[in-house]
Amino acid sequence: MRIVAALAALLALMGCQQPKEITVSDGYVRLAATPRAPAVAYFTIHGGAADATLLSVSSDVSIRSEMHESMQSGSMASMKPIDHVRLPAATDLVFAPGGKHVMLFDMNPGIKRGATVPLLFTFADGQRIHYKAGAIGAGDPAPGK
Repeated sequence: MRIVAALAALLALMGCQQPKEITVSDGYVRLAATPRAPAVAYFTIHGGAADATLLSVSSDVSIRSEMHESMQSGSMASMKPIDHVRLPAATDLVFAPGGKHVMLFDMNPGIKRGATVPLLFTFADGQRIHYKAGAIGAGDPAPGK
């Protein structure tokens, strides 16, 4: 009888689980090598239970931010701004060197290597995620590398 009650309780708890939420991990901000040049943010977004659309990533320690995508055509590298990014349900979206990234313009000059940079992710459905990324120097290896 106790086993049946325990199984019923376990099944009831499993039915109450919240759908998987969007999360952010592995974020860092590479500071600019020269004053007035933009810093760059990299991170991974883990999709939730439903498709989502990322509209922006901003920081209150920079005046302006833009999502960009790097491209290679032969020996020429370039990048273009992107105004949104689709995030299919239950998938990972990686912003990394050589691909998608966020340019942070006119960063607060008080932000130095080792500081924490607040990032705000805004989605089309109104969801917002606050994330704290570590700042690294222009020539530092990426965290975890």
